[in-house]
Amino acid sequence: MKVYLEFTGCRLNQSEIETLARQFGQAGHQVVGSPSEADLCVVNTCAVTNEAARSSRTMIRRLNRSNAGAQIVATGCYAELSPQAVGSLPGVKMVVGNAEKDRLVPIVLQDDALAEVYDREPLERESLPGALGRTRAFVKAQDGCDNRCTFCVTTIARGKGRSRALADVVREVQRLVEAGYQEVVLTGVHLGSYGHDLGVRDGLAHLVRALLSETDVPRLRLSSLEPWDLSVEFFELWENPRLCRHLHLPLQSGCDATLKRMARRTTQAKFRTLVEAARARIADLALSTDVIAGFPGETDTEFETSFAFVREMDFMKLHVFRYSKRPGTAAAKMPGHVAEDVKKARSARLLALSNEGAGRFARRFLGREMPVLWEQVSGATPDGFVNSGLTDHYLRVEFVSPDALTNTITTVRVVGLRDGKLEAAPVDARSGSETR
Repeated sequence: MKVYLEFTGCRLNQSEIETLARQFGQAGHQVVGSPSEADLCVVNTCAVTNEAARSSRTMIRRLNRSNAGAQIVATGCYAELSPQAVGSLPGVKMVVGNAEKDRLVPIVLQDDALAEVYDREPLERESLPGALGRTRAFVKAQDGCDNRCTFCVTTIARGKGRSRALADVVREVQRLVEAGYQEVVLTGVHLGSYGHDLGVRDGLAHLVRALLSETDVPRLRLSSLEPWDLSVEFFELWENPRLCRHLHLPLQSGCDATLKRMARRTTQAKFRTLVEAARARIADLALSTDVIAGFPGETDTEFETSFAFVREMDFMKLHVFRYSKRPGTAAAKMPGHVAEDVKKARSARLLALSNEGAGRFARRFLGREMPVLWEQVSGATPDGFVNSGLTDHYLRVEFVSPDALTNTITTVRVVGLRDGKLEAAPVDARSGSETR
């Protein structure tokens, strides 16, 4: 059977789709790159905002239009929260809730014995998404969340926090390395709480140390981490250069009054102290965050307070969201909902601030040598292939070379910045004339 897989939403959704791809491959089925080729389409949906839910519906309808003969299986947060609505969409054969997602392949194929195969059999390069050109693997270490942020529907959709066994994560990462991946991204709904349900308060630090000591992964990256889960000692892990110098610490607002209504367990002072500690211990740290524009009750004064603090923190990137009312959340019932045009204007200012921070952070690396993981060839010139990749800071780099460098890590010299991307030359080049 030919299977097409697609997702919308967070990196955790991407991690789950990549796991499903490996499982379908191990079961003897072919993962294809186009829905028009598929007998079965699997969609991992998202419901974090109204727009995400709408995108999930649009994706399913698009797949059905692309191939009306393919059966569609929907899973993920939107499928969990609105199973009847999803089940009524054209082409949907089955809706699999989040609680059953880990068993989706055996459920779809009606073969419970497959679950044992996944634990027993080694991974093969040909069965991996990496065979389609990916060089980074997303590994789910944790699921669910015990926080009660008043805007978030994820706790409702994903349930309580729960961690995978450390040995299972280590084994999966080493298999991925043996299959050829150069970078692994650890993901979770509340990754910083890893191990808490197992009685280990600093479980994530234990896991990171184990992955760095017991696997050969060239680069290890951590996805979003709640700031209250981290201690100053946690940043000592970055003494190991294989740990990527990029932290995503969701702030959501830079105003203490707004943070209190959000039930976020941080303040300006606590967040500032944490960031100062991280930057003191991690050279050239790339720091990104999430910010919600127009949370219920956010006055002009609160927004300006938040904006000033976000600017002070000098993030290299902001993920900006306009507040979206989600059924079942406490914030949906709060007074003082902000008009859409005001949310749009505030969002625009935050995005402009993000662009300024991104450019400022990227320019600090001009003239420096940096290792880059090359992910794909994005084009060609008379001088060679245009290789596109990422530094461990999550900066996009382009480099023209006679060779396609996909899935290798090489060191280049940064010589320019254009359209948000760093331009590179060979490390022995002494003149900017050698760049395109």
